[in-house]
Amino acid sequence: MTIMPARILYVDDEDDIREIAQMSLELDPEFEVRSCSSGAAALTDAAAWDPDLILLDVMMPDMDGPETLKRLAASPLTASIPVAFITARTQTHQVERYLAMGAVGVIAKPFDPLALAGEVRKLLSEHPGRA
Repeated sequence: MTIMPARILYVDDEDDIREIAQMSLELDPEFEVRSCSSGAAALTDAAAWDPDLILLDVMMPDMDGPETLKRLAASPLTASIPVAFITARTQTHQVERYLAMGAVGVIAKPFDPLALAGEVRKLLSEHPGRA
């Protein structure tokens, strides 16, 4: 029996960070990774691709991470997909706010490319199934 790789959608408006994150995650053979550069693209890609986890930048132009999360949660196609924020804003009150919004976790930026897959694996193990 073949185990399907976990689908990870990485959303960040910064090309360099998106590229590093995608390469870091793709080093793990158990991940299939796609990325996009905006909240609007994330809404479309998440609905079409049905990822197992969305990693979402908080600070993006046009539609920021919290607004993107709100719209993902409002759509029947994407409401059950766990979302974790990736952000430099990781003070306790900020993290608590993100979790209260419905995020399943927060990964600090700058992230360690060698540790990113492990952090994602931990989030997936804590939130394995979707409703």
